[in-house]
Amino acid sequence: MPFQSLSPHAKGVIITFLGGLALSFDIPILRLSEGGVWALLFVRSILTVLVAVIVWSVIRARRGVGPTLFHDWRGVLVAGLYGLSTIFFLLSVFNTSTANVAFILAFNPMFGALLSWIFLRERPDASTWAAMAAMTLGVVIIVGDGLESGHLFGDLMAALSALSIAGALTVSRASRLDFGFTPLAAAIIPAIVGAAVSMKVGFTIEHPGWIIFNGLILTPFAFWALATGPRYLSAAESGMFYLLETVLAPVWVWLIFLETPTTATLVGGAIILAALAAHSIASILRQKPASIHAP
Repeated sequence: MPFQSLSPHAKGVIITFLGGLALSFDIPILRLSEGGVWALLFVRSILTVLVAVIVWSVIRARRGVGPTLFHDWRGVLVAGLYGLSTIFFLLSVFNTSTANVAFILAFNPMFGALLSWIFLRERPDASTWAAMAAMTLGVVIIVGDGLESGHLFGDLMAALSALSIAGALTVSRASRLDFGFTPLAAAIIPAIVGAAVSMKVGFTIEHPGWIIFNGLILTPFAFWALATGPRYLSAAESGMFYLLETVLAPVWVWLIFLETPTTATLVGGAIILAALAAHSIASILRQKPASIHAP
């Protein structure tokens, strides 16, 4: 069946699933590049910006107008939050285990629920509070183990990355504007930071082919797909596809680098996954068909 003939919901499921799957390879490819964190941040980000410029130019040439990147001040805020999330993410990858990063990043839907309650007056229901309590317990177990093993800084960077993403999604949801290209354009922020710091500490990448593939193909597609999926799906259903990175990234790293997660990470991660999956499924079951709109 041709993609265009699919229902809006089916399109959203396919796009968001592929985005989550692509994102699950991000951490292993960063590790395979074997470079300094700031050098990798610069190359990955500047290549993503290059792809955004090329795609935007092609669309503009064909349609006469390019996709809106920022819209207004809300778009600038969203771009800033996405840029910060990338910086925090790279710092977490190089300062804690892959499993810790993946499981803590899965906390961003709960951060989103809290931010929506504070700024959008969308009060979480009892099931959301229960899920947040369980996930907080899981993160405490992981971070507590990180404190003992010297990974506290990396765990905190992962939490800040999740919080930044949640902030970007909250602003996007409040505005109801299309920010599909905004994460790509926002990559200019970490590109500038990475370039500035690399000039001081040195520029080292042992295997540049991996990070070039990441910046030109993997990251742009994942960013676009995950930012586009919510146009077709409910917020609860879209959030489930972020679990693909949480579940698969540690598996890829275990298979490639033989990096076995600690017992505390597995226990905390299992609690987080169970709570988030249960909450997401319950939220989807409560959704009314009219609440999911096509663009």
